[in-house]
Amino acid sequence: MKLSVNKSRSLWWGLSCTIILAGIISMIVSWQNPEIRAPLRPGLDFVGGTRLQFERDCSKPNNCDQPIDINAVREVAQAQGLGDSSIQIVADKETGKDNGVLIRTKNLNVEQRTKLQKAISEKIGSFDPQKTQIDTVGPTIGRELFRSGIIALIVSFVGIVVYLTFRFQLDYAVFAIIALFHDILITTGIFSILGLVAGIEVDSLFVVALLTITGFSVNDTVVIYDRIREVLNLNPYQSISQVVDDAVNQTLTRSINTTLTVLLTLFSILIFGGETLKNFALALIIGFTMGAYSSIFIASTLLAWWRERKGKAIATSINQSVDASSTEQ
Repeated sequence: MKLSVNKSRSLWWGLSCTIILAGIISMIVSWQNPEIRAPLRPGLDFVGGTRLQFERDCSKPNNCDQPIDINAVREVAQAQGLGDSSIQIVADKETGKDNGVLIRTKNLNVEQRTKLQKAISEKIGSFDPQKTQIDTVGPTIGRELFRSGIIALIVSFVGIVVYLTFRFQLDYAVFAIIALFHDILITTGIFSILGLVAGIEVDSLFVVALLTITGFSVNDTVVIYDRIREVLNLNPYQSISQVVDDAVNQTLTRSINTTLTVLLTLFSILIFGGETLKNFALALIIGFTMGAYSSIFIASTLLAWWRERKGKAIATSINQSVDASSTEQ
C-alpha cells in the first residue's frame, strides 16, 4: 500500500491548524487566568518561590474519610497573608485518591512553612512527613533559566536554517523550520491545555524537551528531503507531487520504526521514571510523534506545493514572453 500524502494535504494542514489554534486559544485563556498569568503554567524553576506538597496520612483512623476542602486551605493561606498562592488538590501516588494538596507561593522561611503546614493540618487532617515535599527557588534563577532556554531555542533554529540552506536549498530550509514551529506549537499548546485542566506545570526540563524535539524532528525531515533530492535527480521530468510521494513511501517504514522505538523508551520513563521525569517524558512523546507527523505530512507537502506553484509561475512567465514576441513580429 502506497501513501499519497499530497492528495490529502489539505486534510493534514487543516488537522494541524485545528490543534495549533486550540493550543493558542488555551495559551490566551491561561494568560488571562489570575492563578497562572502566562501562556503555560510555569513551574517553580521559572517563577521562583516556594512549593509545598502535603499528603494526608491515611494510616491514621478517620484521617482520610472526608475529601479535602480546597476552600478551607485557601482560608488558611489567606489568614497568613498568602491569598495569591496557587493551590491545587493532588492525588495520592499510592491510592490515586485526592488526599494531597499542592501550594505554590512566595518565598517562605522555615518558620513560615511550619506555621502554614500546621494550620492546614488542623483543617484537613494530619500529613505523612515522609511524603512532604518542599522546594524553594529564587526569582533571579527562574528568570535566568527562562532567558537561557529561549536563547538556546533561537540559536538552534538559526543553526538549522543555515545548515539546511547549504545542504539543500533555501526553500527546503524554510519548510523544515515551519515544520519545527509546528511541532513546538503543538507541544506547547497541549501543555497549555493540560496546565488549565490538569494543573501540569512546565519547568527547565520542558525547555530541554523542546530542544530535543527540534533535533529529532529536523533529523527525520532531512532523511525525507535527502530521498526527495535523490528521486528528483533520477526522475527530473516527473511531477514534484509524485516525487515527494515516492520519497515519503521509500522512507516511511524507517520513520515509523524509529519513532516507535523511541516512544517505547519514553513510555517506560513516563510510567516508571518517577514524578520528576514524568512531564519531561510526556513532552517528548508529544513532540516526537508530531515530529514524525510533520516530516511526513507537513514539510514534504509544503515543499511540493511550493515547487508546483513556482513551476506554474515560471511557465506563465515563459508563455507571456512568447506571446509578446509573437505580437512584435
